[in-house]
Amino acid sequence: MSRIGKNPVNIKDITFTQKGQSIKVKGKLGELEMIVHPNITVEVDGEQILVKRPNDQKENRALHGLTRALIQNMVNGVTEGYSKTLDIVGVGYKAELKGTNLFLNIGYSHPIYFMPPKEITLEVPTPTQMKINGIDKALVGQVADKIRSFRKPEPYKGKGIKYSTEIIVKKAGKTAG
Repeated sequence: MSRIGKNPVNIKDITFTQKGQSIKVKGKLGELEMIVHPNITVEVDGEQILVKRPNDQKENRALHGLTRALIQNMVNGVTEGYSKTLDIVGVGYKAELKGTNLFLNIGYSHPIYFMPPKEITLEVPTPTQMKINGIDKALVGQVADKIRSFRKPEPYKGKGIKYSTEIIVKKAGKTAG
């Protein structure tokens, strides 16, 4: 039995609706929807969601834990939300918010404008730091990675856009001699 899939998901303070294979989770921060694979069944037992599989085939075992984890991420998203922080390292590199769009000056000959999806909110507490907030964990990570891809940190000076928890291992440069 899947160690993750057999754990129940607590649904306190949220509204959970199921219509066929479609699942909706609604909380104080918003609403998320997901379609469950036909082999997996989702049952509500009081204030818990139980995810079950029909047999021990390899595909069903994999889908069992995956479905439970995705439902847990949806529940956490609509109750607490998700956030990622990016840092900008480099002389003259900066970010600013113009309306809801992000304006990046990161060493290219032109500025970069980034329009986030409507489900994502961006914050720029300092010119060298950005916060990406949202209720969908996958979308928050995808937007953070897209912004990071504009100027990934390079290994010699560490300049670029990096996650705040990321550690850049610097390489030794050339030695004169």
